Amino acid sequence: MPISISPVIPAGHLSRHAQPVLRTDELILRPWLPEDAPAVLQAFTDPAIRYWHRQTKASQEEALAWIGQWPDRWQAEKDACWAVTRAADVVRRVSLCAINLFEGAAQITYWSLPAARGQGVATRGGAQVARWAFEMGFHCLELKHSVANPASCRVADKLGFPLEGTMRGALRHEDGWHDMHLHARIVDGESVPADLSN
Repeated sequence: MPISISPVIPAGHLSRHAQPVLRTDELILRPWLPEDAPAVLQAFTDPAIRYWHRQTKASQEEALAWIGQWPDRWQAEKDACWAVTRAADVVRRVSLCAINLFEGAAQITYWSLPAARGQGVATRGGAQVARWAFEMGFHCLELKHSVANPASCRVADKLGFPLEGTMRGALRHEDGWHDMHLHARIVDGESVPADLSN
């Protein structure tokens, strides 16, 4: 049955280009490389990242497989994932997941390695990805986190993503079902906050 509305972002709008490299003051956001495998292993053996993201990586092969999925997911216009680097060292991850070009929507996800926490890296990297997404034509970006994770709530606030509500029992972690906060931002002519310090 024909649909009476057009896609917000046409198919192929992302994949016809290489995934971009984004920059902030001291950070470079770039596609993942095989040599990033040690940082991926470090991330997914960190108790906090393993807990909140419900994943673990136990070997170089698993880390390389995780890195290797992203080019295909970019070409399929499903996800875009960046390694956030500072002085050539990977310090965090920022991604757009669950991309829906027809609706112009996606979800921002992220983690930071322990040494980079509390330094504003999450907010600066997230702001750069959000700015890029709105420039590419996205209408709505969501950010979801467990209500038991106040650090992510602070990041969402700093990014200018207001809390829209609580999704009850929405995601299962190792210790059971968690309520999730839903934050969102729609393109509204306002810039993503530029003054981002943790």
